[in-house]
Amino acid sequence: MKKDLILLVEDEEDILELLEYTLEKEGYETIGFLNVNDKLYKVLEEEKISLILMDRNLPGIEGSTFIEDIREKGNNTPVIYLSAKDKDEDILEGFEKYADDYITKPFKINELKARIKSLIKRSEKKLDIIKVKDIVYLTLKKKFYINEKEINLTHLEHDLLLEFFKNKDILLSREHLLEHVWNDSYDKKLKTVNVAINRLKAKIDPDLSKEYIKSVRSEGYIF
Repeated sequence: MKKDLILLVEDEEDILELLEYTLEKEGYETIGFLNVNDKLYKVLEEEKISLILMDRNLPGIEGSTFIEDIREKGNNTPVIYLSAKDKDEDILEGFEKYADDYITKPFKINELKARIKSLIKRSEKKLDIIKVKDIVYLTLKKKFYINEKEINLTHLEHDLLLEFFKNKDILLSREHLLEHVWNDSYDKKLKTVNVAINRLKAKIDPDLSKEYIKSVRSEGYIF
């Protein structure tokens, strides 16, 4: 069974080493950073991180600014701030800035371990999986996969495929798709639907062998 991987960002080297030692002893894998840098972003892209343990007072950057940045890019990895910022307003601000939990320094190691275990457990339960044929959708990550490989979709293509997922085996008219996927877009033309669906087909079924999306002449589409 693969171990949960925890990403640690802590600028005090002795605390970082203590965290790595303690959590690895508990059966987790860890990757530690003393600051925010390009390698940190690369790890987030390449590794499946179960939880981020994040200091807020970092060299050159406030830790919550980094978390806001990755959230805007679509990363929803659970976050615990571990910070010396212990005023009520600091803690409230932390939760406003995407904290799933907040622990102030100095901290009790057993409490930290318990909170990490609880948050990872909660997060795994939230990771709902929807599967249609060999396409898998992870609701927490908001990503689609075929054979465990992520499908690189635009925001519109994501919403379009999700609408098909929600209405599997139901005939959807172009008008329905315009209303539910394009929402308030000014570019509401029936031709727009055709183009978007053709692009989506090219990504999920490039050789057209699986026929996920079928056209029904003058009526619409069935997934």
